[in-house]
Amino acid sequence: MLLENSPPVRADTALDITLTINGQRRALKVTPWTTLLDLLREKLDLTGTKKGCDHGQCGACTVLVNGTRVNACLTLAVMKDGAEITTVEGLAGLGDRGGSNALHPIQEAFIEHDAFQCGYCTPGQLCSSVGLMNEGHAHSREEIREAMSGNLCRCGAYTNIVDAIEDVMQGATR
Repeated sequence: MLLENSPPVRADTALDITLTINGQRRALKVTPWTTLLDLLREKLDLTGTKKGCDHGQCGACTVLVNGTRVNACLTLAVMKDGAEITTVEGLAGLGDRGGSNALHPIQEAFIEHDAFQCGYCTPGQLCSSVGLMNEGHAHSREEIREAMSGNLCRCGAYTNIVDAIEDVMQGATR
């Protein structure tokens, strides 16, 4: 981790970091300016996480870092050294029930409620949904809508997305 009084980093410098990505521990060399999004997509071939606006405004790049949702396009990979990263490719592992490798309940709910159309925003919507449930703050449809407002859907599947999240949240409380 770089400190305020550290000497400047040369342009060709790669730093060693360790991340646990979708349950697999990875030792990586990254340049200081590499975003988590670019690391996932370009170096690790985890292309489920989408590059939408590349400015943190659309939510297509949302992943979970230690269970909390973050915009991967705004996050430098070196800042997450030692963290646990979950991408859409790893959600099924979080929902694994007894070794069945079943889909995560939110993935099943998105299918059941037809909560996607073109699918481009779906990975970010799914990761954000899991993060929202981990946070435990959204208890009503209005609160779910507000908490998911950072994830845009150009196709307008918002009602179905909220239905899917609400369904999983109600099932979790039964």
